Amino acid sequence: MSTIKGIPVVSEVAALGGHAVRSGQKYLTPQGFSAIKDGIKSGAATDRQSLSGKPDWLRARPAAGEGYDFVRRTVRGHRLATVCEEAKCPNIGECWNAGTATIMLMGAVCTRACRFCAVDTGNPRGWLDADEPQQVAASVALMQLKYVVLTSVNRDDLPDGGAAHYAACIRAIRQHNAHTAVEALTPDFQGVLCDVETVLDAGPQVFAQNIETVRRLTHPVRDARAGYEQTLSVLAHARRYRDDVLTKSSLMLGIGETDQEIALCMDDLRAAGVDILTLGQYLRPTVNHLSVQRFVSPQQFDQYRAWGLARGFRECVSGPLVRSSYRAEQALVGNNVGLNAGLARR
Repeated sequence: MSTIKGIPVVSEVAALGGHAVRSGQKYLTPQGFSAIKDGIKSGAATDRQSLSGKPDWLRARPAAGEGYDFVRRTVRGHRLATVCEEAKCPNIGECWNAGTATIMLMGAVCTRACRFCAVDTGNPRGWLDADEPQQVAASVALMQLKYVVLTSVNRDDLPDGGAAHYAACIRAIRQHNAHTAVEALTPDFQGVLCDVETVLDAGPQVFAQNIETVRRLTHPVRDARAGYEQTLSVLAHARRYRDDVLTKSSLMLGIGETDQEIALCMDDLRAAGVDILTLGQYLRPTVNHLSVQRFVSPQQFDQYRAWGLARGFRECVSGPLVRSSYRAEQALVGNNVGLNAGLARR
């Protein structure tokens, strides 16, 4: 087995031959650059202890069913990456059975290594799939989506952070799927506001950038190149530049934040003009990632939703299994995207 900087490396080809890449292991991609499986090196966690077990309200439905199989085949057939798979989303079965998916642009390897995120990390060295805009547009048409969320890895290796490629994907979807609404859940483009404008000029209906956690926990939770103020700046500029586009952000709970810090973060987001906020439980993807400090109850999530609505958010989607793109097309219905009704039926 070869090594890079003393770290054992396997090839993805070898992995496909039966030698699975382990979480935290460095591997070589088909494009010829190295990446770390699940984003964080093995042994990197300094807080190995985490809450054991999960409460009943965090039990997601198994990923199975005809709708799930159809979306999975479509994703595979068009060489797409989805955040549903790469980030190990617990809602993948529910969303894919509903015929929706959040498509991840510019590959499945991120240049950053946030300690909550299970997306592989590495340096793609400028690699992009030139066919991706048309592939994405074709997939959206095939799945007959009325609303699609486009997200992406961070691509700090590209001069514009991938903004032009992102915009090309949006334009391709709008060209071939005139009745499909597009939500752009973007990276922060290192705070370069002209890159934010490039994405907005392509015409998404919703522009989102996730703040992820409260100010005090931004580092160590997020990569050093991310920033609390940087995200607020991106969101505020999006609001000023295109006031006809809804803005959105997301906050994970359960990693050590206090109620006061949650409230202050809500205030900061509203001051930046954010329209929609989502709140969900952080779940540790591997032992190499940040530990869970508390499990937030459904009742507490209801309370936080009330806080958000009282502060003027058009919607505050709040629940244990909520993720930033969960039921995104229903975010303005005003009923917590049906979560409360679902709980009542249980």
